[in-house]
Amino acid sequence: MTKVRKTLSELAGLVGGRVVGDGGVQIRRVASIEEAGPGDITFLAHPRYRPYLASCQAGAIIVGDDVPIPAAVESRRGYLQVSQPYIAFAKILHIFNPISRYNGQVSPHAAIDPTALLEEEVTVFPYVYVGKGVKVKRRTVLFPGVFLGDGVEVGEDCVLHPQVTVREGCRLGNRIILHAGAVIGADGFGYAGEGRERIKIPQVGVVEIEDDVEIGANTTVDRATLGKTTIRRGAKIDNLVQIAHNVVVGENTIIAAQAGIAGSTRVGNDVILAGQAGVVNHIEIGDKARIGPQSGIPRSVPPGAVLSGGIAAAPHQEWLKVMTLLPRLPQLWNTVRHLERKISQLARRSKKGVKKHARR
Repeated sequence: MTKVRKTLSELAGLVGGRVVGDGGVQIRRVASIEEAGPGDITFLAHPRYRPYLASCQAGAIIVGDDVPIPAAVESRRGYLQVSQPYIAFAKILHIFNPISRYNGQVSPHAAIDPTALLEEEVTVFPYVYVGKGVKVKRRTVLFPGVFLGDGVEVGEDCVLHPQVTVREGCRLGNRIILHAGAVIGADGFGYAGEGRERIKIPQVGVVEIEDDVEIGANTTVDRATLGKTTIRRGAKIDNLVQIAHNVVVGENTIIAAQAGIAGSTRVGNDVILAGQAGVVNHIEIGDKARIGPQSGIPRSVPPGAVLSGGIAAAPHQEWLKVMTLLPRLPQLWNTVRHLERKISQLARRSKKGVKKHARR
């Protein structure tokens, strides 16, 4: 593969930035601010890394508009000023690490049903299974071990990494990335009755994933009991996330690792669920809500709300004291309320006494 080389001025044109210093410096790689050397470009997106500016050996540094640049810029270094350094860094990283292109060949070691339809330039690696009536559109890549159940539809330019499972009847849009071990369309968790009378409820719905969604490794999206579980356009879902039956995840929503969403919950657009957040069933989370790590969400959340419920770790002995006090909180609360009433009564009596004394 030909290595990419760009001048700093060329990069500035591509990301809409302004060069300060040497715009002709040749850039061949993107590196961290601690490790960058001559010929590398790095970025400064957080104030805590500003001390590295003095010692950084990078050929160029991406900085924000608010970062002061030395008046005498070194002749061998340039600065690329942009309003959002992290976004510029991401774009430049794509330039130096272009998406791999595949050969559009179908391995003879793949098992493909004769009724399946694979459009041109679909790449199928060995040991892929493609079931009856499956449709896979142009330029999609199926890595080894991918399973596409009967009736699955996969759009254009998708990448399904090793051991991805897409169960029967599920539908994927365009430009979807499913990382290794993701399971789309396993049965929702539904049973009726109790004990020995517990009966499995057939899960006869599907999962529908819209365009430009990315789903992390070993994440599971369950099929609907009836109808469909929906992941809307542009959502990004981390590794080890559980999304239950009939959930709707809104457009451009971010869900971090180990979060779990119970059945029939609706998550709005541009929501952020941080790591290990847990959401109960049959509620709604409004657009642009922010849910902190390890937060339990027992009821609906209004749009734009910012909620946190995680408890930080503490020294063990201190934690034991807290846990000892927790069962006594109702009693302590009643005691505090009783003392408040007593103090209020004493204060009123004191005021009356002062008034009587003043009249005398």
